[in-house]
Amino acid sequence: MEITDGGRLEVRVTRADVGKRVSVRYVTDSASAGGRFTDAVGVLTSWDESVLTITRKSGESVRIPELRLVAGKIVPPAPARRRGPAATFAELSRAAARAWQPVESEALGDWTLRAADGFTRRANSVLPTGDPGRPVAEALEAARAWYADRKLTPYVQTATGAEGTQELLCADLERLGWHREVTAELRIAALAPLADREPGPAEVLLARSFDEPWLRRYQRFTGAGPAMRHVLSAGPSVWFAAVPGTGEVPAAIGRCVVDGRWAGFMAIEVAPEQRRRGLAGAVMTALARRALDEGASAAWLQVEADNHGARALYEGMDFAVHHHYHHYRPAEA
Repeated sequence: MEITDGGRLEVRVTRADVGKRVSVRYVTDSASAGGRFTDAVGVLTSWDESVLTITRKSGESVRIPELRLVAGKIVPPAPARRRGPAATFAELSRAAARAWQPVESEALGDWTLRAADGFTRRANSVLPTGDPGRPVAEALEAARAWYADRKLTPYVQTATGAEGTQELLCADLERLGWHREVTAELRIAALAPLADREPGPAEVLLARSFDEPWLRRYQRFTGAGPAMRHVLSAGPSVWFAAVPGTGEVPAAIGRCVVDGRWAGFMAIEVAPEQRRRGLAGAVMTALARRALDEGASAAWLQVEADNHGARALYEGMDFAVHHHYHHYRPAEA
Protein backbone atom coordinates (compact mmCIF):
# COMPACT_ATOMS: atom_id res chain seq x y z
CA MET A 1 0.00 0.00 0.00
CA GLU A 2 1.44 3.38 -1.00
CA ILE A 3 0.41 6.39 1.11
CA THR A 4 2.94 8.94 -0.03
CA ASP A 5 3.20 12.36 -1.61
CA GLY A 6 6.39 12.68 -3.62
CA GLY A 7 8.03 9.87 -1.65
CA ARG A 8 7.00 11.21 1.79
CA LEU A 9 4.63 9.45 4.15
CA GLU A 10 1.75 11.82 4.79
CA VAL A 11 -1.45 11.79 6.85
CA ARG A 12 -4.27 13.15 4.70
CA VAL A 13 -7.17 12.01 6.89
CA THR A 14 -8.92 14.23 9.45
CA ARG A 15 -11.84 14.00 11.87
CA ALA A 16 -14.03 15.50 9.15
CA ASP A 17 -13.56 12.29 7.14
CA VAL A 18 -15.57 10.08 9.52
CA GLY A 19 -17.86 7.95 7.39
CA LYS A 20 -15.45 7.74 4.45
CA ARG A 21 -13.40 4.77 3.28
CA VAL A 22 -9.75 5.24 4.22
CA SER A 23 -6.39 3.51 4.02
CA VAL A 24 -3.94 4.10 6.87
CA ARG A 25 -0.52 2.95 7.99
CA TYR A 26 0.31 2.90 11.68
CA VAL A 27 2.76 1.53 14.22
CA THR A 28 1.39 -1.38 16.23
CA ASP A 29 3.43 -0.42 19.31
CA SER A 30 6.09 2.07 20.27
CA ALA A 31 9.28 1.84 18.25
CA SER A 32 11.31 1.23 21.40
CA ALA A 33 9.20 -1.85 22.15
CA GLY A 34 9.88 -3.29 18.73
CA GLY A 35 6.75 -2.01 17.08
CA ARG A 36 6.17 -2.55 13.38
CA PHE A 37 4.24 -0.87 10.60
CA THR A 38 0.90 -2.34 9.54
CA ASP A 39 -2.01 -1.20 7.39
CA ALA A 40 -5.77 -0.95 7.75
CA VAL A 41 -8.39 -0.33 5.08
CA GLY A 42 -12.03 0.30 5.88
CA VAL A 43 -14.56 2.92 6.90
CA LEU A 44 -13.42 5.54 9.41
CA THR A 45 -16.23 5.13 11.93
CA SER A 46 -14.99 7.44 14.69
CA TRP A 47 -12.12 9.70 15.77
CA ASP A 48 -12.61 10.50 19.44
CA GLU A 49 -10.20 11.25 22.28
CA SER A 50 -7.19 10.91 19.98
CA VAL A 51 -8.20 7.39 18.87
CA LEU A 52 -9.34 6.43 15.37
CA THR A 53 -11.66 3.48 14.78
CA ILE A 54 -11.69 1.82 11.37
CA THR A 55 -14.24 -0.85 10.53
CA ARG A 56 -12.98 -3.36 8.00
CA LYS A 57 -15.27 -5.03 5.45
CA SER A 58 -15.48 -8.12 7.69
CA GLY A 59 -16.99 -5.98 10.47
CA GLU A 60 -13.83 -6.11 12.59
CA SER A 61 -13.05 -2.79 14.30
CA VAL A 62 -9.46 -1.56 14.58
CA ARG A 63 -8.66 1.14 17.16
CA ILE A 64 -5.55 3.20 16.39
CA PRO A 65 -4.09 5.82 18.75
CA GLU A 66 -3.62 9.05 16.84
CA LEU A 67 0.05 9.26 17.88
CA ARG A 68 0.77 5.94 16.12
CA LEU A 69 -0.66 7.08 12.80
CA VAL A 70 2.06 7.32 10.16
CA ALA A 71 0.14 7.86 6.93
CA GLY A 72 -3.43 7.91 5.70
CA LYS A 73 -5.62 8.87 2.77
CA ILE A 74 -9.17 8.69 1.50
CA VAL A 75 -9.69 5.83 -0.96
CA PRO A 76 -12.51 5.35 -3.49
CA PRO A 77 -15.20 2.73 -2.98
CA ALA A 78 -14.09 -0.83 -3.51
CA PRO A 79 -13.89 -1.68 -7.23
CA ALA A 80 -16.68 -3.70 -8.79
CA ARG A 81 -16.26 -7.41 -8.24
CA ARG A 82 -15.11 -9.39 -11.21
CA ARG A 83 -16.88 -12.57 -10.09
CA GLY A 84 -20.62 -12.96 -10.14
CA PRO A 85 -23.41 -10.62 -11.20
CA ALA A 86 -23.50 -6.90 -10.54
CA ALA A 87 -25.54 -6.17 -7.42
CA THR A 88 -26.06 -3.39 -4.92
CA PHE A 89 -26.31 -3.88 -1.19
CA ALA A 90 -29.81 -2.38 -1.14
CA GLU A 91 -31.06 -4.79 -3.82
CA LEU A 92 -29.63 -7.85 -2.09
CA SER A 93 -30.85 -6.74 1.32
CA ARG A 94 -34.41 -6.47 0.03
CA ALA A 95 -34.24 -9.85 -1.75
CA ALA A 96 -32.87 -11.57 1.37
CA ALA A 97 -35.61 -10.03 3.52
CA ARG A 98 -38.37 -11.18 1.16
CA ALA A 99 -36.93 -14.71 1.20
CA TRP A 100 -37.07 -15.03 5.01
CA GLN A 101 -40.22 -13.27 6.14
CA PRO A 102 -41.24 -12.74 9.77
CA VAL A 103 -44.66 -13.48 11.20
CA GLU A 104 -45.00 -9.90 12.42
CA SER A 105 -43.33 -6.65 11.40
CA GLU A 106 -43.64 -2.96 12.24
CA ALA A 107 -42.03 0.15 10.80
CA LEU A 108 -39.80 2.37 12.91
CA GLY A 109 -39.11 5.15 10.44
CA ASP A 110 -37.19 3.38 7.66
CA TRP A 111 -36.24 0.55 10.00
CA THR A 112 -38.32 -2.64 10.18
CA LEU A 113 -38.91 -4.50 13.44
CA ARG A 114 -39.38 -8.21 12.73
CA ALA A 115 -40.60 -11.06 14.95
CA ALA A 116 -41.30 -14.76 14.44
CA ASP A 117 -41.60 -16.24 17.93
CA GLY A 118 -37.80 -16.46 18.21
CA PHE A 119 -37.26 -18.70 15.15
CA THR A 120 -33.87 -17.54 13.81
CA ARG A 121 -32.20 -14.19 14.37
CA ARG A 122 -32.92 -13.08 10.81
CA ALA A 123 -36.68 -13.23 11.37
CA ASN A 124 -36.42 -11.71 14.86
CA SER A 125 -34.22 -8.67 14.35
CA VAL A 126 -34.33 -5.03 13.35
CA LEU A 127 -33.63 -4.46 9.66
CA PRO A 128 -32.19 -0.89 9.62
CA THR A 129 -32.48 0.06 5.97
CA GLY A 130 -32.52 3.85 6.37
CA ASP A 131 -33.32 6.60 8.86
CA PRO A 132 -35.35 5.54 11.91
CA GLY A 133 -36.72 9.07 12.18
CA ARG A 134 -35.12 9.73 15.55
CA PRO A 135 -31.63 9.52 17.11
CA VAL A 136 -30.15 6.02 16.96
CA ALA A 137 -30.09 5.66 20.77
CA GLU A 138 -33.81 6.46 20.95
CA ALA A 139 -34.60 4.10 18.08
CA LEU A 140 -32.74 1.29 19.82
CA GLU A 141 -34.66 1.88 23.04
CA ALA A 142 -37.94 1.73 21.10
CA ALA A 143 -36.80 -1.52 19.50
CA ARG A 144 -35.85 -3.00 22.87
CA ALA A 145 -39.31 -2.20 24.23
CA TRP A 146 -40.98 -3.73 21.17
CA TYR A 147 -39.08 -7.01 21.56
CA ALA A 148 -39.57 -7.01 25.34
CA ASP A 149 -43.32 -6.90 24.76
CA ARG A 150 -42.91 -10.13 22.80
CA LYS A 151 -40.50 -11.69 25.31
CA LEU A 152 -37.76 -11.82 22.66
CA THR A 153 -34.09 -10.87 22.74
CA PRO A 154 -33.59 -7.66 20.72
CA TYR A 155 -31.24 -8.03 17.75
CA VAL A 156 -30.14 -5.58 15.08
CA GLN A 157 -28.97 -6.93 11.72
CA THR A 158 -26.28 -4.82 10.06
CA ALA A 159 -23.98 -5.18 7.06
CA THR A 160 -20.41 -4.21 6.22
CA GLY A 161 -18.05 -4.46 3.29
CA ALA A 162 -19.94 -3.00 0.32
CA GLU A 163 -20.95 0.43 -0.90
CA GLY A 164 -23.91 1.65 1.15
CA THR A 165 -23.44 -0.74 4.07
CA GLN A 166 -23.71 0.17 7.73
CA GLU A 167 -20.27 0.53 9.29
CA LEU A 168 -21.29 3.74 11.05
CA LEU A 169 -24.33 2.06 12.59
CA CYS A 170 -22.11 -0.81 13.78
CA ALA A 171 -19.89 1.74 15.52
CA ASP A 172 -22.94 3.36 17.15
CA LEU A 173 -24.16 -0.03 18.37
CA GLU A 174 -20.80 -0.85 19.92
CA ARG A 175 -20.59 2.59 21.53
CA LEU A 176 -24.04 2.07 23.03
CA GLY A 177 -23.13 -1.31 24.52
CA TRP A 178 -24.42 -3.71 21.87
CA HIS A 179 -22.24 -6.73 21.10
CA ARG A 180 -21.76 -8.52 17.79
CA GLU A 181 -22.91 -12.11 18.26
CA VAL A 182 -22.84 -13.64 14.77
CA THR A 183 -21.16 -12.75 11.49
CA ALA A 184 -22.09 -14.28 8.16
CA GLU A 185 -21.24 -13.80 4.51
CA LEU A 186 -23.70 -13.05 1.74
CA ARG A 187 -22.31 -14.62 -1.40
CA ILE A 188 -23.45 -14.26 -5.01
CA ALA A 189 -22.88 -16.14 -8.27
CA ALA A 190 -24.21 -16.42 -11.79
CA LEU A 191 -27.06 -18.93 -11.89
CA ALA A 192 -26.51 -20.58 -15.27
CA PRO A 193 -23.13 -22.22 -14.43
CA LEU A 194 -24.69 -23.67 -11.28
CA ALA A 195 -27.62 -25.07 -13.27
CA ASP A 196 -25.21 -26.47 -15.90
CA ARG A 197 -23.38 -28.66 -13.39
CA GLU A 198 -23.75 -32.43 -13.63
CA PRO A 199 -26.96 -33.52 -11.84
CA GLY A 200 -25.12 -35.55 -9.20
CA PRO A 201 -25.35 -39.11 -7.88
CA ALA A 202 -28.91 -39.03 -6.56
CA GLU A 203 -32.47 -38.23 -7.52
CA VAL A 204 -33.66 -34.82 -6.26
CA LEU A 205 -37.38 -34.32 -5.69
CA LEU A 206 -38.80 -30.78 -5.89
CA ALA A 207 -42.02 -29.58 -4.29
CA ARG A 208 -43.83 -26.37 -3.46
CA SER A 209 -44.11 -27.30 0.22
CA PHE A 210 -42.17 -29.25 2.82
CA ASP A 211 -43.36 -32.32 4.69
CA GLU A 212 -42.57 -33.73 8.13
CA PRO A 213 -39.60 -35.86 6.93
CA TRP A 214 -38.08 -32.72 5.33
CA LEU A 215 -38.38 -30.91 8.64
CA ARG A 216 -36.68 -33.71 10.54
CA ARG A 217 -33.60 -33.31 8.34
CA TYR A 218 -33.59 -29.53 8.88
CA GLN A 219 -30.99 -28.66 11.53
CA ARG A 220 -33.06 -25.88 13.06
CA PHE A 221 -36.03 -28.16 13.62
CA THR A 222 -37.07 -28.15 17.28
CA GLY A 223 -40.77 -28.73 16.78
CA ALA A 224 -42.61 -27.31 13.80
CA GLY A 225 -44.53 -24.45 15.37
CA PRO A 226 -46.56 -21.93 13.37
CA ALA A 227 -43.68 -19.42 13.20
CA MET A 228 -41.26 -21.92 11.65
CA ARG A 229 -43.86 -23.05 9.15
CA HIS A 230 -44.64 -19.45 8.19
CA VAL A 231 -41.01 -18.40 7.69
CA LEU A 232 -40.14 -21.47 5.62
CA SER A 233 -43.26 -21.21 3.45
CA ALA A 234 -43.34 -17.46 2.79
CA GLY A 235 -41.64 -15.85 -0.19
CA PRO A 236 -42.25 -14.83 -3.81
CA SER A 237 -41.74 -18.32 -5.34
CA VAL A 238 -40.61 -20.99 -2.89
CA TRP A 239 -39.26 -24.43 -3.77
CA PHE A 240 -38.16 -27.30 -1.54
CA ALA A 241 -35.78 -30.09 -2.53
CA ALA A 242 -35.21 -33.52 -0.99
CA VAL A 243 -32.94 -36.46 -1.79
CA PRO A 244 -34.62 -39.68 -0.57
CA GLY A 245 -32.74 -41.50 2.19
CA THR A 246 -32.71 -45.10 3.30
CA GLY A 247 -35.50 -44.39 5.81
CA GLU A 248 -38.23 -41.79 6.02
CA VAL A 249 -35.87 -38.85 6.59
CA PRO A 250 -34.24 -37.44 3.41
CA ALA A 251 -30.50 -37.79 2.90
CA ALA A 252 -30.34 -34.13 1.86
CA ILE A 253 -32.66 -31.14 1.60
CA GLY A 254 -32.69 -27.56 0.36
CA ARG A 255 -34.87 -24.49 -0.08
CA CYS A 256 -34.82 -21.90 -2.86
CA VAL A 257 -36.74 -18.63 -3.23
CA VAL A 258 -37.04 -17.21 -6.75
CA ASP A 259 -37.57 -13.45 -6.77
CA GLY A 260 -37.17 -11.68 -10.11
CA ARG A 261 -33.60 -12.16 -11.29
CA TRP A 262 -32.50 -13.59 -7.94
CA ALA A 263 -32.57 -17.15 -6.64
CA GLY A 264 -31.78 -17.44 -2.92
CA PHE A 265 -30.54 -20.76 -1.56
CA MET A 266 -31.19 -21.74 2.07
CA ALA A 267 -31.41 -24.81 4.33
CA ILE A 268 -28.94 -26.88 2.32
CA GLU A 269 -28.57 -29.84 4.69
CA VAL A 270 -26.99 -33.29 4.27
CA ALA A 271 -27.12 -36.21 6.69
CA PRO A 272 -23.71 -36.59 8.38
CA GLU A 273 -23.25 -40.14 7.12
CA GLN A 274 -24.07 -39.03 3.54
CA ARG A 275 -21.60 -36.14 3.28
CA ARG A 276 -18.87 -35.89 0.63
CA ARG A 277 -21.05 -37.70 -1.90
CA GLY A 278 -22.05 -34.60 -3.84
CA LEU A 279 -25.59 -34.43 -2.47
CA ALA A 280 -25.44 -30.74 -1.55
CA GLY A 281 -24.32 -29.92 -5.08
CA ALA A 282 -27.07 -32.10 -6.55
CA VAL A 283 -29.71 -30.29 -4.49
CA MET A 284 -28.44 -26.86 -5.51
CA THR A 285 -28.20 -27.83 -9.19
CA ALA A 286 -31.79 -29.08 -9.25
CA LEU A 287 -33.05 -25.93 -7.54
CA ALA A 288 -30.95 -23.73 -9.85
CA ARG A 289 -32.47 -25.35 -12.92
CA ARG A 290 -35.96 -24.70 -11.65
CA ALA A 291 -35.06 -21.08 -10.82
CA LEU A 292 -33.57 -20.64 -14.30
CA ASP A 293 -36.84 -21.90 -15.80
CA GLU A 294 -38.65 -19.17 -13.83
CA GLY A 295 -36.46 -16.45 -15.29
CA ALA A 296 -33.80 -15.99 -12.59
CA SER A 297 -30.21 -15.31 -13.66
CA ALA A 298 -28.31 -14.70 -10.40
CA ALA A 299 -27.91 -16.63 -7.15
CA TRP A 300 -27.28 -15.63 -3.55
CA LEU A 301 -26.85 -17.46 -0.27
CA GLN A 302 -25.78 -16.78 3.29
CA VAL A 303 -23.22 -18.76 5.27
CA GLU A 304 -21.86 -18.13 8.75
CA ALA A 305 -18.24 -17.03 8.83
CA ASP A 306 -17.13 -19.95 11.03
CA ASN A 307 -18.75 -22.64 8.83
CA HIS A 308 -15.54 -23.48 7.01
CA GLY A 309 -16.88 -26.59 5.28
CA ALA A 310 -19.83 -24.80 3.72
CA ARG A 311 -17.69 -21.81 2.73
CA ALA A 312 -15.29 -24.14 0.90
CA LEU A 313 -18.23 -25.84 -0.86
CA TYR A 314 -19.68 -22.55 -2.08
CA GLU A 315 -16.27 -21.21 -3.08
CA GLY A 316 -15.95 -24.28 -5.30
CA MET A 317 -19.28 -23.35 -6.89
CA ASP A 318 -17.88 -19.86 -7.64
CA PHE A 319 -19.94 -17.98 -5.06
CA ALA A 320 -18.07 -14.76 -4.21
CA VAL A 321 -18.50 -12.72 -1.03
CA HIS A 322 -20.56 -9.59 -1.70
CA HIS A 323 -20.77 -8.30 1.89
CA HIS A 324 -20.85 -9.45 5.49
CA TYR A 325 -23.79 -9.18 7.82
CA HIS A 326 -23.90 -9.25 11.61
CA HIS A 327 -26.38 -9.56 14.45
CA TYR A 328 -25.92 -7.30 17.46
CA ARG A 329 -27.62 -7.67 20.83
CA PRO A 330 -27.45 -5.64 24.05
CA ALA A 331 -24.67 -6.80 26.36
CA GLU A 332 -27.10 -7.77 29.12
CA ALA A 333 -29.49 -9.68 26.85
